[in-house]
Amino acid sequence: MPAAVRFGVNYTPSEGWFHHWLDFDLDSVRADLDSIAALGLDHIRVFPLWPYFQPNRTLIRPAAVDQLVRLTDAAAERGLDVNVDGLQGHLSSFDFLPAWTRTWHRRNLFTDPDVVEGQAAYLRTLAAALADRPNFLGMTLGNEVNQFSAGPHPDPDRATSDQIDAWLTRLLAACEEGAPGRLHLHAEYDATWYQDDQPFTPAQAARLGGVTAVHSWVFNGTAQRHGRTSVPTEHHAAYLVELSKAWAAEPHRPVWLQEVGAPAPLVPPEHAAAFTEATVANALDCPDLWGITWWCSHDVSRELADFPSLEYGLGLLTNDRRPKDIAHALAKAAQEHTYAPAARTTALVVPAHPSRRSQCAPGGPVYEAFFRLVADGARPTTVLDTHAADAAHLAARGITEVVTSDQVLPTPQGGTRS
Repeated sequence: MPAAVRFGVNYTPSEGWFHHWLDFDLDSVRADLDSIAALGLDHIRVFPLWPYFQPNRTLIRPAAVDQLVRLTDAAAERGLDVNVDGLQGHLSSFDFLPAWTRTWHRRNLFTDPDVVEGQAAYLRTLAAALADRPNFLGMTLGNEVNQFSAGPHPDPDRATSDQIDAWLTRLLAACEEGAPGRLHLHAEYDATWYQDDQPFTPAQAARLGGVTAVHSWVFNGTAQRHGRTSVPTEHHAAYLVELSKAWAAEPHRPVWLQEVGAPAPLVPPEHAAAFTEATVANALDCPDLWGITWWCSHDVSRELADFPSLEYGLGLLTNDRRPKDIAHALAKAAQEHTYAPAARTTALVVPAHPSRRSQCAPGGPVYEAFFRLVADGARPTTVLDTHAADAAHLAARGITEVVTSDQVLPTPQGGTRS
């Protein structure tokens, strides 16, 4: 791993939010990118809205693709690398799916052969358009697309884990066909790690694609249960980074903290900078960290309706591009950090079977035991129960001590732990 971790931001345009693709203004984009580059960050993650770019299964709009290329070139002029999320998909509580997959044309996003080939053509086209740009990092298949595959989505596209495996493999291959050798990956929200019936599995997240991506949001019960300054809240991002390593086939597979933010009111605006400092510092104590990409660059304009209230204030910068305290905290970390974490030698056992993932979720025994270890001064990682006695696996990861949740957590009064 490099001596420095990548620091970036998920780019939310200050004018028009992601609807800016409908009225693309390169001067406005350049001004946004100037305000991002001024913070000393080195990359952005950008979000073409899928229905705007591929309104028909056989029409990928050249003008929209050209806008993406121009945005990428403008980023290069400011020293910013670019990762592109293709299938948008889902953003800030809104779904953006093309009409050729819904209602009268209702087809499963993950299993219908025509839909999958249409998605492959779209991703391949975007990747190919940017393949010769030196600042193009690669493609992310889409933003948290696992939310379409199970509850609590109101109209999920059901699929088995085997079908999701085939879908991920096909679409990652399409990205590689378009831009060979770039960093292509997929990214899900934390139900992949926490929800027993999710068809997107931890093994897929940790083994398919060039890097493991984790998205950390403490509104998942963590901050509600423990408070904004608690060990679990300030270490949640680090927990996901270390939890992902249990399923990795490679002992030092890089992990990208691709989304993390400070959601109000659980993290009030006046405390967002302190939360950022703690979250970043704890993530930087995780070996094999590829980068940290904050959500998000600019606030959502209050002129836009119907967003959840927290979405309006998540930006590092205001809607008129003024940096907040949280921006200064992230900029300081990006400019001053050193990255040389020691190996994590204590591993907490986690269940390998995906039907037991809820043990790792807020309130579950793995989750509670991990943070008990952290509170006691340990620096734990995780290991699957199927590898807990595998000496070669443990040695490759530098693990010298293996503990279970039962050994860490106190026995409840009046009974024995089952």
